[in-house]
Amino acid sequence: MRTALGALSVEAADPQAMQTFWADVLGRDAQQTLLSFRPQQRPKTVKNRVHLDVYTRDIATLVDAGARMLAEHSGWMTLADIEDNEFCAFPDPAPAGDARARVFAVCVDSDRPEELAAWWAPVVGADVRNGPDGTPRWLYGSTGWESLIWKFVRVSDERVVPNRWRWTLVGEPAVVAAHGPDGAFVDPQGNEFSVLRPTCPAG
Repeated sequence: MRTALGALSVEAADPQAMQTFWADVLGRDAQQTLLSFRPQQRPKTVKNRVHLDVYTRDIATLVDAGARMLAEHSGWMTLADIEDNEFCAFPDPAPAGDARARVFAVCVDSDRPEELAAWWAPVVGADVRNGPDGTPRWLYGSTGWESLIWKFVRVSDERVVPNRWRWTLVGEPAVVAAHGPDGAFVDPQGNEFSVLRPTCPAG
């Protein structure tokens, strides 16, 4: 079995309310495929280092669902969900379905994004391509996230708390980094993730 990316596991003060919000925004099937929610270990105090990029027909529909506007940029906007988790919304180039939004990328902050993209690419069988700045830091075709871009976003701020949004690996990864302080696995830059290993059939 190849190693695949599974759902993002999200800390939440109210997991049920968060599940309801994101199911309303993305549709129930998309939410259950990409997002699961767990009780938080600590309150949110800083900007998340992992967030979603979504396409939407109309920003107003996200606000109607309970999202909050944070900033307006050229061609896109930063919003927050009902627990102040940041996400970015872009005009949908190919609207389809009835959902308010659809996810097209998972973004991870890094002060050395090229290194992190190069480390993760062989783990999940992805193709490394250039981001808008011409540096190789976006992953395409990741197993399990074939329809998503995995973006490593250049930032200068340091990690100060564990990630509230964590990805999951499904299968037996060829490379596993050390354990973090709360038992999660961590990659070379300290991003926590979970591993769900396949079970052997009985008999």
